[in-house]
Amino acid sequence: MPAPSTPTSGSPYTGHPGHPALDVRHDTFVITRALDAPPASVFAAFADERIRRRWFRLPGTGASYRHEFRVGGGENAHSTFPLPDADPEELAYRSRYLDIVADRRIVFSYESIVDDVPRWVSLVTVLIADDGDGSTLTWTEQVAFLTRTGDGSADLPHLRGGTALRLNGLGAALQAGS
Repeated sequence: MPAPSTPTSGSPYTGHPGHPALDVRHDTFVITRALDAPPASVFAAFADERIRRRWFRLPGTGASYRHEFRVGGGENAHSTFPLPDADPEELAYRSRYLDIVADRRIVFSYESIVDDVPRWVSLVTVLIADDGDGSTLTWTEQVAFLTRTGDGSADLPHLRGGTALRLNGLGAALQAGS
């Protein structure tokens, strides 16, 4: 049996062409944000439910959230996303915290599900560094796309762009809280 092809960053891994269960795309991206808040405030924006809801929300309507910020805990969220000329999509987000170091590091895994179909799973490491004038947040995400949208070429830009917008919301939530 021939060895599977070697995955490269940003390219689809199709070790067994024609078998959709083995057609998984792996990618990694990093987003860095300078935040005008001390590390303890940035950390609290992840941990405190009231602050978290200001910046972490699923799109759509009728959203529900259950969040437990502790190692072994996580978040379950659901919403309905209306689409023009199509049935609405049912969105689900499930995460699990793997490592938490107060004011410095959060490591978690999560899955994104659309209409009961797992779309991607990720491992995320959030580092919060004190830069003297505030904090530098570094978000590193390692993602496995399990079900592609079309040819999959828009999946990573969509996820990276959505994460960047969410982190913009984090910055705004921190400003509103000061």
